[in-house]
Amino acid sequence: MSSSPIGIIGGSGLERMEGLGDIEWRPVESPFGETSDEFCFGTLQGQRIVFLPRHGRGHRIAPSEIPFRANIDALKRCGVREIVSLSAVGSLREDYVPGEFVVVDQFVDQTHGRERSFFGSGCVAHVSMARPVCARLGDHLMAAGKKAGIPLKRGGTYLVIEGPHFSSRAESALYQLAKYDVIGMTNMPEAKLAREAEICYATVAMVTDYDCWHPQHDAVTVGHILAVLEKNAEKAQALVRELVLLLAREGEGCREGCRSALDHALITTPEKRDPELLRRLDAVAGRVLGPVSKAHGGFSENRGGG
Repeated sequence: MSSSPIGIIGGSGLERMEGLGDIEWRPVESPFGETSDEFCFGTLQGQRIVFLPRHGRGHRIAPSEIPFRANIDALKRCGVREIVSLSAVGSLREDYVPGEFVVVDQFVDQTHGRERSFFGSGCVAHVSMARPVCARLGDHLMAAGKKAGIPLKRGGTYLVIEGPHFSSRAESALYQLAKYDVIGMTNMPEAKLAREAEICYATVAMVTDYDCWHPQHDAVTVGHILAVLEKNAEKAQALVRELVLLLAREGEGCREGCRSALDHALITTPEKRDPELLRRLDAVAGRVLGPVSKAHGGFSENRGGG
């Protein structure tokens, strides 16, 4: 079994993970604020799991208000090195049918006003997002789908909009013209922050609707989305169970470079780095900052029971 817990972030309609043993919900503190909810710690056939409902239990947090930085930082403090994100999306393609799952490989970020980096003035970093998801996790997701009897489509661009409103028909037509594949509101800056934290990250986009471009589907409603999500929830749980077992057998390595994303990213010279920011970065960037962040009193990873 993998010695590190596997992180699962559940989106709309997936606020709990079924089948876990030794379940305990407890808070995990972060210097970047409060997380969306307490974390659910549990085991699946001996493998440790950390589950987080992205919108909080009861879906109380709007997409623009999700504390993405706190969520990813706290998962890193729990020892998570792999995150699988489960997200409800609309389809911008006729052949990506509601009810299907897509393992996306690219993102286009059209959000605004969200805190999208752990770094900033006092410690600037530029992290590559050329390949924003971990292909190794994608391979395992495809294998897990096959074992669970759940067909997955591989590849596609996830357009992330600000929300909380759904698209206008003109916007939806524009997105189709740009050849985006699915549309949602939550995977940015989540994917960017996971890369900065050197955590392997992959998304399973669960198609709930055709946005509003489709001639037989010209309005998206919450009721319709929830009905599809309810049908998909059992499949999503089965997929995660098979994935966890595959990852547990594989061990700790990653061939994709996710865990060395910061090797050449820091640009601020050491003498100009802000001690307070370094303190907050002790979990995210401690590997490259080393004793520097700890020398400035790094945030304790054990505060809050995490």
